[in-house]
Amino acid sequence: MLFKRRTPLAPVTWLKHALWPHRGWARTARYIGHRVGRLPGTPYRIAAGFASGAAVSMTPLIGLHFVAAAILAWLTRGNIMASAIGTVVGNPWTFPFIWAWTYGLGHWLLGHDEGVSTLPPNLSFGYIFDNPWQVLWPMFVGSLPTAALAWGVAFWPSRRLVSTYQAARRRRLERREEKRLRRIERARQKEALAAAREHQG
Repeated sequence: MLFKRRTPLAPVTWLKHALWPHRGWARTARYIGHRVGRLPGTPYRIAAGFASGAAVSMTPLIGLHFVAAAILAWLTRGNIMASAIGTVVGNPWTFPFIWAWTYGLGHWLLGHDEGVSTLPPNLSFGYIFDNPWQVLWPMFVGSLPTAALAWGVAFWPSRRLVSTYQAARRRRLERREEKRLRRIERARQKEALAAAREHQG
């Protein structure tokens, strides 16, 4: 599978890596870039898939991000695997900011008299379960324009990055093929020269 590890992590180690990548953020970002760039498909399809994952990460549909990202990628003719990678935009470090923003924006879009509001001070899972309409509905409403913006912001740089990556990879493969052909040609020349000398002898 795409994200399956050869050796499963212990739960505590998995949580630690989820909160802070053991390779560091820079190496993790480069790794994700390489994974996206090496996916099969056109730059548009890969970028649309990644953007779909990023967009869905703006929604409060925790637990459904992979499925929703795949559906959005399918609708936009994007790459499904890229959409799964794109959901990394939503992570334990970004979710608090995303949720606060979408709640406040949704609160304002719904025309509440108090205007833009931050998350309730007594927010907890228990509070959300007891008052889903008061919390999740504003977050969902605010997430829709945010997701549309996130899709565009993620799509254009991703498309450029994938296009550049694929062009560089094609050049590397072409140079490798040229070297291979030159080696074959040299080997044939040596064989021909050896055959000619043997014939003369």
